[in-house]
Amino acid sequence: MRAEQFTPVEQESILLLAAWDMMSGMVNHSLFQNIKGGYDSLPMFKTSNDQRLFNILLGDFLSQPNERANNSSFFNFPKPTNRSRPTDYTFLFYLRKICRQPLLGRSSDAIQVPLMALSDWLESECLVEDVWFGSISVQADIRIPRIKYIKICGDIAKHNFSRLQSNVAKIQDTLKVAGKAVSSSDGFKALPDFYERFHDDVFTYHCAHIAEMLNNLLWGIYRYLLAEFEQSCTQTDDVAYRYEYPSGCNHEFARSAYWELMNCVRRKPYLPEFTVPQSARSHY
Repeated sequence: MRAEQFTPVEQESILLLAAWDMMSGMVNHSLFQNIKGGYDSLPMFKTSNDQRLFNILLGDFLSQPNERANNSSFFNFPKPTNRSRPTDYTFLFYLRKICRQPLLGRSSDAIQVPLMALSDWLESECLVEDVWFGSISVQADIRIPRIKYIKICGDIAKHNFSRLQSNVAKIQDTLKVAGKAVSSSDGFKALPDFYERFHDDVFTYHCAHIAEMLNNLLWGIYRYLLAEFEQSCTQTDDVAYRYEYPSGCNHEFARSAYWELMNCVRRKPYLPEFTVPQSARSHY
């Protein structure tokens, strides 16, 4: 597939729509219950399968758009050149790029503040003591960046063990840092133990806080785009409306992305803004 040449404003429209789609797919009423706005809200999953889906979707969000092998990307998204921080390997890289050179909004502060909070939290390490890998009779205190365990668990939730070799290597490296060197064979056997402790326990504890941070970022994008929506949208009659495309937005797909992005602002994020209690954010 041939790579397209999009203008900067077209790229921003496409990237923001992609970010909105991914985050609204994670923070919504179909996955979470017990949602109330304001302080001390503790959203909970309706089923364990909803939590599993949330982990899978979050793992995808914490990756970069790419094509297999040497195939070119239709969207021709820029790739990080320095990659000075772990979240440069994620979709957050593109949101940071938009914050540095905002085009659709006047100020990127509404995005930048929740983006920084989420990035810093993901890159920080958590310490999980006395993790028991019963299948290989190994016990260790595991210190691991949050983004790393979340992506490993997301891959385990999505794939059969036969497609998890790179994740096994990451678990081996993590155990080696903890002073417990294990073979690749033991690494594969340890996959269910890792998932049980880090998905069923640690991730379960972190989910409400993660949902809050994602929701804050989604509302940040909404506020960033609100002025653009207000000047772009024209009500043509009681039910019909249209949007004026910004200068430089001419590509057919980019225009459809911009239109849908404005519709997202029109609908607003699914969940109200909320803050989880301190007890849901102070451990791990």
